[in-house]
Amino acid sequence: MEIYLVGGAVRDELLGLPVKDRDWVVTGATPDEMLKQGYKQVGADFPVFLHPSTHEEYALARTERKNGQGYHGFTVYSTPDVTLEDDLKRRDLTINAMAKATDGTLVDPFRGQQDIESRTLRHVSDAFSEDPLRILRTARFAARLQPEGFRVSEQTMALMTAMAEAGEVDHLVPERVWQEIQRALNENDPGTFFTVLRDCGALRSLIPELTPDSAFEPAMAALRCAHSHNMETEARFAALLSPLAHSDEDTAGNLPEKRAKKLKAPNDCIAMARLIAVIGPALNSGQPISPDDALALLNAADAWRRPERFATLLATLDCVLPAESAGKADELKQALDAANAVSPQSLMAEGFSGKALGEAIHRERLRLIQGALPGK
Repeated sequence: MEIYLVGGAVRDELLGLPVKDRDWVVTGATPDEMLKQGYKQVGADFPVFLHPSTHEEYALARTERKNGQGYHGFTVYSTPDVTLEDDLKRRDLTINAMAKATDGTLVDPFRGQQDIESRTLRHVSDAFSEDPLRILRTARFAARLQPEGFRVSEQTMALMTAMAEAGEVDHLVPERVWQEIQRALNENDPGTFFTVLRDCGALRSLIPELTPDSAFEPAMAALRCAHSHNMETEARFAALLSPLAHSDEDTAGNLPEKRAKKLKAPNDCIAMARLIAVIGPALNSGQPISPDDALALLNAADAWRRPERFATLLATLDCVLPAESAGKADELKQALDAANAVSPQSLMAEGFSGKALGEAIHRERLRLIQGALPGK
């Protein structure tokens, strides 16, 4: 039995980056031998074990064979005769296909260290084409390592393009796609992820509305802004989809929400995409915000009950709205601050109740907004 540190931990150590997670590969062992040494098996599809004290993952060396389409179409083979090189060969990129022995010796059969030095993201073998999820993973690594100067190699980009043209991306399950997008939105340079996907043709399958320059360029600008302000995932995602609200296809005003749902985004991301699609164009209409419009938008955003979400919405709008509409989000915030002075309890004490109470609250909010908005 031999144990090796593998994958990202070896890569990040060579790059001088913090090592967050350590994964291990074990050769020459059986599941029974692992269990006898106190390891706890957790893998269902292939043998993965938790170390009895560190709880880090130890996987038996394995190979994979394609037997279908998409991410799940694989048969796994794991026996004591599978070598470390066999296991490393099934991995996606050469920089992720290195291992370190317990004595510190680097095992690098596919020249990953050389690609680290040249700042190249290169596939290990043609087996890369068997898993379309690797297109997204490669784009995500490009986004993570862009500040280090990494670029996808021409050969790998050509292979990813061929996979996209063959329709492999269409077989990915939305939940796995969303996991990669969510992680990419929070990488060091999120825009690189979508640029790589667009360049290889995969974006046409995932978010086709973003592929034209007229949508892609403002989407990247809005995403860069959201990233630079360290915004939450829902804000970054809504910024990314914001140009869809101005698309010719968005006749119902809800294309961002529809796309978010198709991507299986969580509810907070769907809600923010919908609000940006509704409120963004209203503030960018070229017309001044009337008190009635301001109150209607505050109601649509449920600003009264969701103040934290509304604050995130305003910050996202600052990234989405063009320069000529700058300040409109601030006006909406002024309207909210003024309207929040209305006290339903005071109105109830005056005898208002039921429908009459709701109408009184509306009138008072509108009156205060009229006094707060400039020139109203």
